[in-house]
Amino acid sequence: MGYQIEIRHFKYFLAVADELHYRKAAEKLCISQPGLSRQIKQMEEILKVKLFIRSKRKVALTAAGEYLKGEIEFILNHLEVTKKQLKYISQGDFGEVRIGFLGSAMQEVIPDLLLKLKDKFPGIRTSLEEVSNNAQINSLLKDKLDMGFVRLSRVPDGFNIKPVYEDTFSVVLPERYPLLTRDFEDVGQLSEENFILFSQDYSPLYFDTIMSICEDAGFTPKVSHKSVHAQTIFKLVENNLGVAIVPTSLQFGFQMKVKFIELKKIPQKAILSVVWKEDNRNPALRHCVNLLLEQASNAN
Repeated sequence: MGYQIEIRHFKYFLAVADELHYRKAAEKLCISQPGLSRQIKQMEEILKVKLFIRSKRKVALTAAGEYLKGEIEFILNHLEVTKKQLKYISQGDFGEVRIGFLGSAMQEVIPDLLLKLKDKFPGIRTSLEEVSNNAQINSLLKDKLDMGFVRLSRVPDGFNIKPVYEDTFSVVLPERYPLLTRDFEDVGQLSEENFILFSQDYSPLYFDTIMSICEDAGFTPKVSHKSVHAQTIFKLVENNLGVAIVPTSLQFGFQMKVKFIELKKIPQKAILSVVWKEDNRNPALRHCVNLLLEQASNAN
């Protein structure tokens, strides 16, 4: 009897690929372990490839299994997205655009975009998720996001990236720090302080840029703490645990006992870019991108 690959095979495979344990995967799926083993064996026979290496001690994915895991995650997620989009479109909407962003994008860029969408394309729904640069790229690859707002200098092949907002940097100091704006010359005056930065994993471009700002001033900063949240950084500064350098737009929306001194004389800028996959098939995405690029062009 000839068999065909069905959606259930994909779900069974992913359960084992995630758990790397047949009993745990079977419990997760609410089926018997022998039944799950038969389904995986059937899938391997249909595809004519071995997906798992199974021994008494462990279960591991083969190279083919690793590749298939990524593809199935994309396929199943895309099916769910398609079902949701169909529902919206049947109700007369354009559909939904799923947006990833760094916190600084929420200060100006995203609110402006949402207001313009509401005005020009009220039938476009949006969902927002604050995640790191790398997490946005991974989610875009797996079709879990349609577009992202990142601080990256490079993206993988198959992606488009366009700058949409240029910001200055500002030093963040405790409110009572004995340095006034009129007395500030450059960050070299802070060379003996501990610095609190956004994590390098969260935003490599930001981290490298801050390092270059300090190095231009003749010192390498002593980094005492790292975080992925601006509020955490400001709280640490507020409690005299260090100083920070952040995009200037981040000073808005926080009521904390810190002060900001804008770095107007340095060449480095905080560039925020929009990124999306070239082959994204969401019909509402193009409207969002066009509005963003129009917004960025008018700002320049």
